[in-house]
Amino acid sequence: MRILMIGAHQDDNEFRCGGLASKYAKLGHQVTFLSVCNGCGGHHIMSKDETVSTRAKESQKVAEFLGITYDVWDIDDCSVMADLETRRRMIRYIRKINPDVIISHRTNDYMADHRIVGQIVQDASYMLIVPHECPDAPAMKSMPVILYNEDGFRNPPFSADVVIDMDDEIDTKLKIADINKSQVYEWLPYTFGTLDSVPEDEAERFEWLKGMNITEKTTDEEILSLPSESGYAIRYAKPAAQFRKELIRRYGEKRGSEIRYAEAYEICEYGKQPTEEELKMIFPF
Repeated sequence: MRILMIGAHQDDNEFRCGGLASKYAKLGHQVTFLSVCNGCGGHHIMSKDETVSTRAKESQKVAEFLGITYDVWDIDDCSVMADLETRRRMIRYIRKINPDVIISHRTNDYMADHRIVGQIVQDASYMLIVPHECPDAPAMKSMPVILYNEDGFRNPPFSADVVIDMDDEIDTKLKIADINKSQVYEWLPYTFGTLDSVPEDEAERFEWLKGMNITEKTTDEEILSLPSESGYAIRYAKPAAQFRKELIRRYGEKRGSEIRYAEAYEICEYGKQPTEEELKMIFPF
């Protein structure tokens, strides 16, 4: 399969569906990350150009680590627009990749860049199969399945149509976060007001990033009561705690009850509507 994950920024795909990307890559599927924005706004000390360069190097390290392709567009953070030019750029790009599955943002997310990228993907979706739109890029023969990655927006709430066990990928997910050093050890702590708590030692910083250890005795209520800023272990454990019923439905009572980490996806109505059998093919995990 060809899997295209479209994020607004260079950490969106990593944090929201990095485990799934790793699973696909290990099975030999072609995975592409696209960051629509260049990351220029994501630092409090470096200049915009320095930030773009730093984030590009981090993204390349992520690509090498996962064994995927990683593209970054030249649109500044906080500047992306759902206009005709960007829609047609997206149509041409998606047609070039010719994906079986696209994963992107919902249009209800907390940040404008996320919402707008979700809108661009929606606006481009039907046009993917229209030959006279962007005729310089051959139209796709069939519509891909489009999925939304998880967000915490509550009106309307995210629908967990597919929830995947990530216990075997938690080390990968933590490593991906660690690779994004300028983001997780500098920019995000600055925005959270916790920059002074970041250790200088590399090993200590990684433990700080991870935060508390999640064990079989850690309850879902405990996980859900803590903010995501408590550490990436908590952040990655929240989907399993929140969507426990869906995990049990997918994996059975015993395994579903024991899963500590998960990723969740919602089926987008703008793409192909997969049957149960097709979903099993898309998510053979």
